[in-house]
Amino acid sequence: MSATCLIPAERFGHSRGHAADRTVIAATAPVAVRTGRSLVDDELFGRLVAFLMEHEKRPRPMAERVMDQALAFLWMSGHRQDVPLSPSTDVDPGWHTFMLHTREYAGWCQEQFGRFLHHNPFEGPLRPRDAIALGRTIAAIEAAGFTVDHELWGTAAECNPPACCGDGGGCGSN
Repeated sequence: MSATCLIPAERFGHSRGHAADRTVIAATAPVAVRTGRSLVDDELFGRLVAFLMEHEKRPRPMAERVMDQALAFLWMSGHRQDVPLSPSTDVDPGWHTFMLHTREYAGWCQEQFGRFLHHNPFEGPLRPRDAIALGRTIAAIEAAGFTVDHELWGTAAECNPPACCGDGGGCGSN
């Protein structure tokens, strides 16, 4: 069973009067039956949530939502390399949290994708992530059957140096 949703382009940053106003992104997706949370064991999920609570000052229900969406995003990013995908501002801290648990993150990436999934910030001047990529990300996650928490996908993350990679040349390095 599948569902089609039409997403107005202005939801992804196009303002009124812009030619893209009339653009609608259509996504046909299976009815969501998967969660990002299901991609890791309960013990690891609990530790990641506790980290978000402690270091990002998120209440438990929000930390659980963020981590769930980050895991679904990561799974999709590792399996869908044909188009650029982008986490939202609210979801990106979940990715950072998982990356900081380096052994678990590296092992999970190897198990899921056969390779390490790097966090690459945008090149060039500081700018918000591509809103169209955010729309593609939401559609791809839904198409893979994951539940999407739309409240957490409102804006694209601005993950640029030094916000994500201010600690050296590690981003994107092999």
